[in-house]
Amino acid sequence: MMYSHDFDDAALVTVGTVGKPGQRTFYLQARQGRTYVTLVAEKEQVRALAQALDRLSDEIIANNPLVSPGDESVFVRDMSLTEPLEPVFRIAQIGLGYDADRDMCVLILQGLADDEDEVPAVRICFRRELMRGLSEHADRVIAGGRRLCGNCGRPMDPEGHFCPQMN
Repeated sequence: MMYSHDFDDAALVTVGTVGKPGQRTFYLQARQGRTYVTLVAEKEQVRALAQALDRLSDEIIANNPLVSPGDESVFVRDMSLTEPLEPVFRIAQIGLGYDADRDMCVLILQGLADDEDEVPAVRICFRRELMRGLSEHADRVIAGGRRLCGNCGRPMDPEGHFCPQMN
């Protein structure tokens, strides 16, 4: 598979949004040196990635007695997106793995096939220590959206909310 961007040791992988709650566009971005790539993501893809990173991190800790729970988190001061935001493609599929020999997380992001039936793809390898920080940041980004209705669990708009449970 050919990758439009291949980050072998990304310094940072982050997520962020642009827009008001309820109208936000989600982005995933990786940086290596002065090079970065931006991709458009769905909110549920970001949520699923955060959960998968947590599970993978827990598995690594459980299966490797040399790794202690405190070793897997690195504090990253700036998780903001780099501008200008010029997305390469919209994420259609996410693959997540772990390279035990290099102690690196491997993230494969694919878009939809273009006119020539080529599937755009990006490969991002990053240190295991960054996994938990990315997951925690993604959770905060997701939580920054609209409040959920206590009755039906659906997002509430600032202008009002029709709750089917109140009918």
